[in-house]
Amino acid sequence: MKKMDIKGIGMTSQRTRDRLIDRLQQKGIANSEVLRVMRLVPRHLFVDEALASRSYEDSALPIGHGQTISQPYIVARMTELLLENAGNENNTIEKVLEVGTGSGYQAAVLGGLVKELHTVETIGALYRHSRDILYKLGYRNVRTHLGDGSWGWPEAAPYEAIMVTAAAEEIPPALIQQLKIGGAMIIPVGQKQNEQKLQQVIRTTELQYKVTELEKVIFVPLVPES
Repeated sequence: MKKMDIKGIGMTSQRTRDRLIDRLQQKGIANSEVLRVMRLVPRHLFVDEALASRSYEDSALPIGHGQTISQPYIVARMTELLLENAGNENNTIEKVLEVGTGSGYQAAVLGGLVKELHTVETIGALYRHSRDILYKLGYRNVRTHLGDGSWGWPEAAPYEAIMVTAAAEEIPPALIQQLKIGGAMIIPVGQKQNEQKLQQVIRTTELQYKVTELEKVIFVPLVPES
């Protein structure tokens, strides 16, 4: 299958992408590897063509099925946190689980930073679309799966890091069990959008883990397989 052409024009050009990266730096994103990868990933290919001109705004955009592509700042912030808390001394991670593939954009960012990524999506149409676009863009280290993300993907566990891109009412126990001891999970938690908090979970022992509340966020809810 032929790779996709990532070059955009006008509002989808590399220059526009570079301006987004400048804004992310101004908002406090400092990890050079995160910024480097996000400068390369063509976000306009992960949204509907009608919204392509808005793809490098620092805002969430609809992708259908009641879902959104996350705000670039949130993508950068969650990725930065994951690298800081689960990476080794070289700021790298071997194997990661993403819960909630959605458009595939966050998976593309993670795919440029980790050796192996497993990403799970519950909505069949989004799973197929993200699977195809990630393949066309050449991501051979990203494995896409259709399933209920709250159960993780035990077949490939354990993971050094887990990123959840939809809000859970509480931290799913299955995800903690699939996290390596010493590994980190970044997850939005909260029943109502105005009460959601980004949480960092570090598994400290076989039976224990430490939770740190970070900033307020707004995510769509984590939904069961459909």
